[in-house]
Amino acid sequence: MRYVSTRGRAGVANAERGFTDILLSGLADDGGLYVPAYYPPVTRAELDAWRTLSYAELATEIIARFATDIPRERIAALCAATYTPQTYRHARDAAAAAQITPLHWLAPGLALLELSNGPTLAFKDMAMQLLGALFEHLLAERGTELNVLGATSGDTGSAAEHALRGRQRVQVFMLSPQGRMSAFQRAQMYSLQDANIHNYAVAGTFDDCQDLVKAVAGDLDFKQRWRIGSVNSINWGRIVAQIVYYFRGYLAATKSSDERVSFAVPSGNFGNILSGWIAKQMGLPIHRLILATNENDVLDEFFRTGRYRVRGAAETLATSSPSMDISKASNFERYVFDVVGRDPDVLRELWWELDTRGEFHLAGTPFFETVRGSGLVSGRSSHRDRLRTIRTVAERHGVVIDPHTADGVKVALEHRDDAVTTICLETAQPAKFADTIVEALGREPDRPADFAGLESLPQRCESLAADVALLKQRIATTLEARA
Repeated sequence: MRYVSTRGRAGVANAERGFTDILLSGLADDGGLYVPAYYPPVTRAELDAWRTLSYAELATEIIARFATDIPRERIAALCAATYTPQTYRHARDAAAAAQITPLHWLAPGLALLELSNGPTLAFKDMAMQLLGALFEHLLAERGTELNVLGATSGDTGSAAEHALRGRQRVQVFMLSPQGRMSAFQRAQMYSLQDANIHNYAVAGTFDDCQDLVKAVAGDLDFKQRWRIGSVNSINWGRIVAQIVYYFRGYLAATKSSDERVSFAVPSGNFGNILSGWIAKQMGLPIHRLILATNENDVLDEFFRTGRYRVRGAAETLATSSPSMDISKASNFERYVFDVVGRDPDVLRELWWELDTRGEFHLAGTPFFETVRGSGLVSGRSSHRDRLRTIRTVAERHGVVIDPHTADGVKVALEHRDDAVTTICLETAQPAKFADTIVEALGREPDRPADFAGLESLPQRCESLAADVALLKQRIATTLEARA
């Protein structure tokens, strides 16, 4: 399997790279995102055969199709060491922990796929734990080091830091928007005392943090000199690891590989639902991918109207589902690349419009007809909606869900087809967003015992202006001091 950049020319041999190369590099040198040269197909017979596999075995089957430059036995060993009940131990039903991502039925035809049972109680752990293991393996094999630069709206940062803390040959520099995460999310990151973890609270929004990461990645001299890599969902390794749980959810919800299901996905940066889109292209029988946004509804606006309009910091609202407070979805470029027939010239023109005008329109073009036929639908949820949804799910089904998952459930019900099972992807556990749960239910959410007193732990974080020159200086100074 070879990889090409969305901004480059697919099929040109010297532009193609292997999985291990792109895993360590993140953003492509031309500013684009790496995508596989094709999506490997999965047959109905293979789906049938996969029904008896463990999560680690299923992950091996799927990831091995994309990481052909890593020996299959090594992938199997890394997956077996990563996807264990000991790591993903926070299931609602302890007896279901061995399933890694248990399927919880709310009602006939409506299920919740538990993805938040890992070390940081967020779905990001599903990919990040494996990414950490892959990084350590490849860096040891090559005898080199990697300095990871990432941005987080709340959950990516803690998942990355917990996956990479204490690992050899890796330093982590994580940017987060100052004052825009929950107290639990901040404590998960800032309380880590490992010497290889460096937290920066940026004066601005998540999009400002993400812009800083892209600006550093775009400085090829700086990137190469300091061996800068990424753990944000622009890193293909995270996308491919997330594909696995779509297959797992489908197999858990169906008895026959002739059945179809829909997935409802809360979305901010488009990485989670992109993995579902790729699973669909591989042949997973997906009826619909239902995208849910919060008040920052850039993606919902696109799927309704064809207009993709990014918004600045002043227009990006701080909401009660803060991990989705994003107005510039990085992974959306990969989806649009497919929509325009994988033509990099068209993609570059659209992103030129985005960079110069702040938006592009596909309405009235054949490309928007492709979007309409792609099986993606969308909807929007507000603070009042998510409070109502949290309350309703708790009262009717006895399950407490977090605000982001509530956004997904709300929009799922709007697009639900009674003839097709709908699986809502859980994005985090409610303990991470206690204030909103208290507002909705009048009581604190349950908290796993190993997170007791988290917010009272000593925290370590530096403030940073949204200034790329200052960020580079901080990174260089830190790494020089270690030399």
